Amino acid sequence: MSIHHPAPVRLWDRAILAQAGRAAVCKLDPRQMVRNPVMFATAVVAVVATVLSLTATSHQGVMSQITLWLWFTVLFANFAEAIAEGRGKAQADSLRRTKSEAVARRVVSAESALEMTTCESVPAEALRAGDLVECKAGDLIPGDGDVVFGIATVDESAITGESAPVIRESGGDRSAVTGGTRVISDRIVVKITCNPGESFLDRMITLVEGAKRQKTPNEIALTILLVGLTLIFLLVVASLPVFASWSRVDIPLMFLAALFVTLIPTTIGGLLSAIGIAGMDRLVTFNVIAKSGRAVEAAGDIDVLLLDKTGTITLGARQAAEFVPLGGISERDLAEAAFLSSLADDTPEGKSVVLLARQRFGFQAPPTEDLSFIPFSAHTRISGVTIRGASWGGVMTATSEIRKGASDAILRLVTQTRELTGSIGRDLAQAVERVARSGGTPLVVARDGHLLGVIHLKDTIKPGIRDRFATLRAMGIRTVMITGDNPLTAAAIAAEAGVDDFLAEATPERKLELIRQYQQGGRLVAMCGDGSNDAPALAQADVGVAMNTGTQAAREAGNMVDLDSDPTKLIEVVMIGKQLLMSRGALTTFSIANDVAKYFAIIPALFITAFPQLQALNVMGLASPQSAVLSAIIFNALVIIALIPLALKGVRYRPGDAATILRRNLLVYGVGGLVVPFIGIKLIDLLVSGLGLA
Repeated sequence: MSIHHPAPVRLWDRAILAQAGRAAVCKLDPRQMVRNPVMFATAVVAVVATVLSLTATSHQGVMSQITLWLWFTVLFANFAEAIAEGRGKAQADSLRRTKSEAVARRVVSAESALEMTTCESVPAEALRAGDLVECKAGDLIPGDGDVVFGIATVDESAITGESAPVIRESGGDRSAVTGGTRVISDRIVVKITCNPGESFLDRMITLVEGAKRQKTPNEIALTILLVGLTLIFLLVVASLPVFASWSRVDIPLMFLAALFVTLIPTTIGGLLSAIGIAGMDRLVTFNVIAKSGRAVEAAGDIDVLLLDKTGTITLGARQAAEFVPLGGISERDLAEAAFLSSLADDTPEGKSVVLLARQRFGFQAPPTEDLSFIPFSAHTRISGVTIRGASWGGVMTATSEIRKGASDAILRLVTQTRELTGSIGRDLAQAVERVARSGGTPLVVARDGHLLGVIHLKDTIKPGIRDRFATLRAMGIRTVMITGDNPLTAAAIAAEAGVDDFLAEATPERKLELIRQYQQGGRLVAMCGDGSNDAPALAQADVGVAMNTGTQAAREAGNMVDLDSDPTKLIEVVMIGKQLLMSRGALTTFSIANDVAKYFAIIPALFITAFPQLQALNVMGLASPQSAVLSAIIFNALVIIALIPLALKGVRYRPGDAATILRRNLLVYGVGGLVVPFIGIKLIDLLVSGLGLA
């Protein structure tokens, strides 16, 4: 089975345009049209106009043109929605095309998995939740699951696009695997966690299909507003025949239908669905899958952002930066002890200690037969080495034991054999505190029960992260760093990174409590996580972004999944959410504003014979009443298709406070919505009258 991450789809892809054209006609089905009340009302008016144009005895040419443009208005609105849906479906189809049958080696029993014995070959589609499958180097993992035995490197580039392989092992937060990824080395046994049709890939395909998107609360509220405006204008237009009768004006029913369509907010009504669907599609281009449109919209309203320190604010790989010897110990002796105890440490921290010691003092590794390494244990939080025939300061010893680890763990080890003097204890406490206050992590080194000093491990702040937090602050978003570090270390890193607050020594319970506190205060909270211990907080947060490399529990709890497993992408998610809200607000402003020009076009045309004084309102100097009505209807249809690119791409978001953004939108889309229709309707009137169409 092979999977490829969906490539971004071009805005005007020829295949999508053809498909959208067919879908626009299919969407004329009243059962679909009724879901968009504004366009449903326009379609009803188009049907009435069709009947009137077929039975008309006068102005039949103009009426036929008005009827055609009314139908075009409906079709263009359907076309906008169909293009947005088509982009999502094209991305989903690219996934479907690359999904093929695979054969899995199902393990007969848990005992045989450990003993590496009998397996049976079955189609991947036949696997069920709870089945155990064996995957060796070169195998494709046949379904989503958790590693229950073994450790292996896995190529997840088909899902994430990231070429670097990742480690997957039983237990912990790195046990989840995704169907379709490939094992590069070693052997693992995977417990399948889903049935056919329920895999991450299947859910991903469903999620990218924007057609199945539910309306968000804000979208529902806006729809209610548009329906209210439509009903108000319906009553206004319905009352005009009474006024016309009183003023002895003959108003063709077709013109009243045209007036109604130009008065109601058809522009935003026709683009509303496309804006929401396009918001989810934009996330896909960032390799983030939203489980609902609600999550995308909520991201735009976020005002508290919870971020893990490691890998998000910092680079995540702590590096040895300094050797801090205690009194009476030379830096060289401390560095040599740290060097020897780190030779077998394959972690980035251990390698950085070896590198720093070599750079400072040029140490070379002694024969390995003289070294007996003590691997790191999460229980003891200590690692080290025992050296036979060691030499310290020119004095030979039979054996020497070097241990390094967390300060409290080393202190407990040392005090088991000897009592610390006051000065040594104070020196160590001061060195540890100095490292912690600077935002580093202290590792204490001891030899043969004697404290030598501290290794300063420093987790570097990511370049530019402080500026990003300043941008978020300008957007009115409070940033909170979450870390398991002690309060001193957390405070130092928080100050260097420029976050607003931090939570030190974080536990799942404390994360959950913090989110609830903010929510009880009326704040909307977003956070990211990858471990099972993050699942409660991800589920509680208004926007929970789960890392694809994380556990199944985390991916199920979040309402978004980041395929690249990049925690900093949470900032982009917030930007896209705000862009969605801004796009909807900007186009709503434009839609309502451009109705003003239509009033100046149609109202004088309807009543100018009875009230010549209305000629003063004909500021555009339109050629005739028939030309004015037809030009307004044509502009009303064309403006929808002209705004489709803006609806799909979204209004560009520039960080700033709400008042500044509101002023900018009113200036650009409010004033623009007033000016553009006057120009557009006048140009169409010149063309219509010049061609003798009215």
